[in-house]
Amino acid sequence: MLQGDRLATRFYLSEGMSRADTALRLTVNGLEGHLRRYEALPELLADHDDIRALFAPGAEGRRQAMNMWLQETNDVLQSSDIYVMGMDGTTIAASNYQRADSFIGQNFAYRPYFTEAAAGRNGRFYALGTTSGVRGYYFSAPVRGADGAVAGVIVFKIGLDALESSWAGGEFRILVLDTEGIIFMSSEPEWRYTAMLPLTGERSERTTASRRYSDATIGLLPHSRSAEQGMPLLRLANRDAPPQEYLEATQAMPDAGWTVHVLVDTAYLRGQARLAVVALLLLICAAGFGAVLVWQRRARLAERMQMQAAAQVELERRVDERTADLARVNALIEMEIAERRLTEQELRRTQADLVQAGKLAALGQMSAALSHEINQPLAAARNYADSAAILIDRGEPVRARENVGQILSLIDRMAAIAKHLRNVARKPNEPLKDLALPLVVAEAMQIVGNRLQAAGAEVLVDLAPDLPPVRGGAVRLQQVLVNVLSNAADATEDGPDRRIHLTAHAEGDAVVIHIRDHGPGVPAAIAERIFDPFFTTKRVGSGLGLGLSISYNIMKDFGGELRVANDPDGGAVFSLILQSALPRRMAAE
Repeated sequence: MLQGDRLATRFYLSEGMSRADTALRLTVNGLEGHLRRYEALPELLADHDDIRALFAPGAEGRRQAMNMWLQETNDVLQSSDIYVMGMDGTTIAASNYQRADSFIGQNFAYRPYFTEAAAGRNGRFYALGTTSGVRGYYFSAPVRGADGAVAGVIVFKIGLDALESSWAGGEFRILVLDTEGIIFMSSEPEWRYTAMLPLTGERSERTTASRRYSDATIGLLPHSRSAEQGMPLLRLANRDAPPQEYLEATQAMPDAGWTVHVLVDTAYLRGQARLAVVALLLLICAAGFGAVLVWQRRARLAERMQMQAAAQVELERRVDERTADLARVNALIEMEIAERRLTEQELRRTQADLVQAGKLAALGQMSAALSHEINQPLAAARNYADSAAILIDRGEPVRARENVGQILSLIDRMAAIAKHLRNVARKPNEPLKDLALPLVVAEAMQIVGNRLQAAGAEVLVDLAPDLPPVRGGAVRLQQVLVNVLSNAADATEDGPDRRIHLTAHAEGDAVVIHIRDHGPGVPAAIAERIFDPFFTTKRVGSGLGLGLSISYNIMKDFGGELRVANDPDGGAVFSLILQSALPRRMAAE
């Protein structure tokens, strides 16, 4: 019994330690990734001409413009604060210049990140802000003058509160300690600003000199460490309750000077072990009880066999009667199934006709846009032709030949535009191909340009430079993009913000396109019906309700998906998920 309890306890503690190690790796990777995102930015901005000009003689008049520029840069980079200091440690420009707790005029010469950068090295430091009272991680870099000497320091401050908030309420307790053993980030707020190492005079003096935690009071977190079956245990003392025991996994972050601890409460794991032992005992008892039942069943088996012989005759008679009834019912069911299949085929034909009708109904709107696009190259071709005639008369055949080449290019463009109109009008039956997404997006923008211009909408395209080709049909994929962009233009037409964001990036074996507008979004009540045929929220006469249904089915034909969600900052986000063509090519090679 005791041996079984020890084995079960070891198993569940090992499993808990494995989960803690996994959580530790994820936590460290998250922290390092967040810091790495901003690590190189101070050095890049330190080489900016406007930053360096801030330290030139008579540059005091540029500080207000620099404050505004730092504020815009801070908003774009989503950092906490950006500020510039002179060699005496006084802040001369800051992104928070408009706030009551602005850093302008504040002296931070006591901060290690300043002294490091003033000495010509990049600095980094974690601290509680003495002015704002907000925790943050600081990256600094020296700003060099025209003579190459250090003229000032630029500092980035980034917040870590969002990462810490994501740890709360989970299975694990997460602690991050600085070089002095003080907890400055924790999933448990009451553990914050307590020390797990003795607060010696030397440690306290270093912390006070750098004012790392401003005026916060640093206490001790009573604890003790031990090991059980080779696994580290940490016991934390509680004031009004017994000590809590945790499995402890730790990993150092040398670049940041931190140590990350992930704790797993052993009470639950030990409870699971005891439950497993009790379950084993119950299983043994159940096995003994089953043996008794077998013995009793053998005693009754002979009696039952006699009763079964008599019952079998009656059962066979009833089975024959039921079999005849089931045969009649099966015949009726087969007839009903045949009728329903015919009805389903008719419904599919009707739906296909309605989808084609919807496409033809939209053809009129698209033809107006394409006609506008054709008129421009026609006018340009006429000008090139007139110019070519004049050049021939002047005896300049080389320049005239260049004009003829321009005319041929415009004719090819008009042919491509006309091809879009012809392809949309006929039913799609093209096979899936490898498509270059930027080219498809550009052609779709060309088709929908008139609608966007009428709505006053602006499309901001951001395609990742390393996008792989995707599997699909060029014409049908353009149709999906045109439908979604048109809906986005409709959603933003009456709003103050008429921007539409089109982004694309690779996710594993897929390429994801996000189209986000700044309209009212999709109400939850209709989110599940938005891709149904003939469902529309537009006013009567503005649409048949087939655009998104057609787009949804096209994406299914491509082996992808079309999804819709609401952005947290407002507006709807349509996501087109397409299969990447790269895995197919690699398999072929």
